[in-house]
Amino acid sequence: MPLFKLPLSGDVTQAINPWTFSPFGGQYGLVNITLGQSSQPDVEAEVLTDVAGYGKQLGRICDALRVLIKHLPRETDYSREDREALRALQEMLDEIETVKQRHKR
Repeated sequence: MPLFKLPLSGDVTQAINPWTFSPFGGQYGLVNITLGQSSQPDVEAEVLTDVAGYGKQLGRICDALRVLIKHLPRETDYSREDREALRALQEMLDEIETVKQRHKR
């Protein structure tokens, strides 16, 4: 009988030992997430550990955007695309606020 494999079901090699340390790109923990390359990884790591994580940074940016949207002049003739972008951003900010309120203790 011929060997049959579904798509994406090929052999996979992955280190699963969380205590294995390899300074050459090995897996360092049970769960590892790589978010991409950084031009200044030392600066990024220090900001994330000493200043604010990504969530807090995005939260502050969203709070500032909410203030700016609130104070935009209404009499300006925005293009349809600009109005849609502002509406979509406001909708996303409202949804984020709903989730944050649901998780407050």
